Amino acid sequence: MIPYGRQDISEEDIAAVAEVLRSDFLTQGPTVPALETAICDMTGAGHAVACANGTAALHLACLAAGVSQGDMVWTSSLSFAASANCARYCGASIDFVDIDINTGNLCPKALADKLQNAGKKPKALVAVHFAGQPVDLKEISELCRQHGVILIEDASHALGATYEDSRIGDCRYSDFTTFSLHPVKIITSGEGGLVTTNNPEWAKKLQLYRSHGISKDIDDFEVASPGPWYYEMQTLGFNYRLTDIQAALALSQLKRLPEFIEKRNQLADHYRQALAGLPVVPLTASENRLSAYHLFVIRLAETSSINRDTLFHSLREKDIGCQVHYLPIHLMPYYRSLGFKKGDLPITEAFSEQVLSLPLYPTLTASQQDKVIQALQELLA
Repeated sequence: MIPYGRQDISEEDIAAVAEVLRSDFLTQGPTVPALETAICDMTGAGHAVACANGTAALHLACLAAGVSQGDMVWTSSLSFAASANCARYCGASIDFVDIDINTGNLCPKALADKLQNAGKKPKALVAVHFAGQPVDLKEISELCRQHGVILIEDASHALGATYEDSRIGDCRYSDFTTFSLHPVKIITSGEGGLVTTNNPEWAKKLQLYRSHGISKDIDDFEVASPGPWYYEMQTLGFNYRLTDIQAALALSQLKRLPEFIEKRNQLADHYRQALAGLPVVPLTASENRLSAYHLFVIRLAETSSINRDTLFHSLREKDIGCQVHYLPIHLMPYYRSLGFKKGDLPITEAFSEQVLSLPLYPTLTASQQDKVIQALQELLA
């Protein structure tokens, strides 16, 4: 079976992890801060906070932004459930903005219309960089500023992507950017996440919420410290820490990020060229941004002789591990119980019924990719 995505672990990665395993610190040691510094250097962000996973990263961003009960958060329904769940974890309400069918990203026009007509404005917007291509950051950022909305970039798919002359994660247009380090993402730590921000106060909150709400910083204590053993739990936090073992893997992988991005773009270009003429529509690639290509997503055209579900099963029968990204969040049973229903987001729903993600990862060989292409040519001819 050719999977739709997989990790690429080198001998250098293994050696980096082994070095930590032989060290004094498996967790809460020097490797996590080293990873955070490297992420700041790579993205240009002022602060980076590593955490347990991408979901924790989104939750921490919402907590640091002050999202709480009575607030509203908006996001795209074409994403993994965590993009919406992070708001619910904080007790906030959630609502969704429809997408641009050509990119799968949140549509700025739909956002502008929704903000204009909303009785209650959201406290925060979680803008998902779907499949690795950045959203229209300038337009979305301007709308958020006009309406006093905190902007959180969900860049779980987009580490290494760029928007014009800005690296995703530098927070030039947003308040926070979150990343996932899951094995099928651009780089991995096994499980892991990151949050970047340029606001030092928010960075301190991210660090506090990440580790039980406990501070060991003498400058933050409410009472005079009686000794070096003293610490304070200053708020209700979580155990969202990343281990040094995981950080070592991510730090080693980060050295190959440019190589990974280049390879993913090469594979995507080959798919585009080879599939031209077939009744499939790849996502539109915007000229002013570089996609990280976490996914290569196609939509079946109306002229296709078979539907998406038939194509999915046919490819699986040929040992090609395609996948559907995503089933709309608002149609999940939990969100249906909150009042969402089919027809709320017509473009998102139509998109979800047409799309398929093809295998794409740095170690995908030319012969494996050609097998995928040949299968598509045979099935869609």
